[in-house]
Amino acid sequence: MNKRILFGLAASCLLGLCGCAPRSGEPGKDERPPNIVFILADDLGYGDLGSYGQKKVETPRLDRMAEEGMRFTQFYAGSTVCAPSRSVLMTGQHLGRTYIRGNSKNGLRDQDLTVAELLQEAGYATGLVGKWGLGQERSEGIPTRQGFDTFFGYLDQRHAHNYYPTFLIRGEERVPLKNVVPDEGKDGDGTATERVEYSHDLMAEEALEFIRRHRDGPFFLYLALTIPHANNEAGDEGMEVPDYGAYQGRDWPRPAKGFAAMVSRMDADVGRLLDLLQELDIDDRTLVLFSSDNGPHREGGHDPDFFDSNGPLRGIKRDLYEGGIRVPFIAHWPGRVAAGTVSEHVGYFGDLMATAADLADSAVPPDLDSISFVPTLLGKPEDQREHPYLYWEFYERGSAQAIRSGKWKAVRKPMLTGPIELYDLSADLGEENDIAPANLDVVSEIESLLETAHRPSPLWQPPSG
Repeated sequence: MNKRILFGLAASCLLGLCGCAPRSGEPGKDERPPNIVFILADDLGYGDLGSYGQKKVETPRLDRMAEEGMRFTQFYAGSTVCAPSRSVLMTGQHLGRTYIRGNSKNGLRDQDLTVAELLQEAGYATGLVGKWGLGQERSEGIPTRQGFDTFFGYLDQRHAHNYYPTFLIRGEERVPLKNVVPDEGKDGDGTATERVEYSHDLMAEEALEFIRRHRDGPFFLYLALTIPHANNEAGDEGMEVPDYGAYQGRDWPRPAKGFAAMVSRMDADVGRLLDLLQELDIDDRTLVLFSSDNGPHREGGHDPDFFDSNGPLRGIKRDLYEGGIRVPFIAHWPGRVAAGTVSEHVGYFGDLMATAADLADSAVPPDLDSISFVPTLLGKPEDQREHPYLYWEFYERGSAQAIRSGKWKAVRKPMLTGPIELYDLSADLGEENDIAPANLDVVSEIESLLETAHRPSPLWQPPSG
């Protein structure tokens, strides 16, 4: 369906001509809609920030962001790996429905509606800085054909592994850099032998410049950082960073120093962004959200156990247990989001679409798996709608499905046909005790939800046999 037809249907919904749920009504029509900044780390675990229990890595600015805003304890990524998590974030559809359900070269289609297009239609300047992963060069899936006015960064996921690439993409064209990468892959992946320009630093500056250009707003900035993902092509030296900073003298393995230095570098740049908003006197009309695309990784020589990166949770990246999908999520909006608050609201990446529509005083497009969390942000939990369930599916390692419904968490391996494991997260956050045999009625309900949530896709087939 044409995207403008979708917007027309959404407008009808706004006028009460279809059965969509009402929006929260914040902000009011007489107010300027707020700027929205969504900062996404790459492979940062639930326990990798000080505000979430980290003891070894220093993250003072993100911890301060949490102190000045709201810290969510039950927020979930779209997936347990990169591309599908970002597809859920951009389209407001969970993994049983969104077009991109795994890491691949597939990209979004023209008919796929994104958050950026919704906000662009509502009058926002839209910019993406960082890693996209939802469309290759010259395809209809590239950011500038999916609602972003400007783009600077990586299109390809393997290219994004390389922190010292020979080029980045600006708009739809390659921009050469001074790094040297022998045996470079066709998409720019590889390991540099001459390291001159660190991509994260270039992208951090680009993000600040976008904010300066659009200070009068409203704007939507999607800052999709590559830190702390490893350069998988660099083997055990994959935690690429210009220097180890405060961790240089630590008696740690080199990958651990690299990981910590990357996270602290990111932390400092988030601080620079928040400082700029304050300097421009627009922090009180800018909602800044921070999260990670999935759980912590064990790549590039990094050992997530060294930092207890998943905290009290079971599993890491590529697991559908909590450690693979529950992520840090911080909201900062001075004067609107109460400082020092902690929310147990159960939400996920797909909710960005409805939240953005709510904030832009626009309509939520129909047929989405998205609920605005604006009431939670504004301290109105009585107005907050809840998901009947959250859903994930995964096509690697034999495949799996997962459901979160109330206190219940279910995991099925392999998907569609395997036995269902059941956990009570209120009593067993670490998912140590499978209580399915003692709760067959709940298992039956979960099985029905799994069948409802999964919509077959010709691109994504569960492994046979």
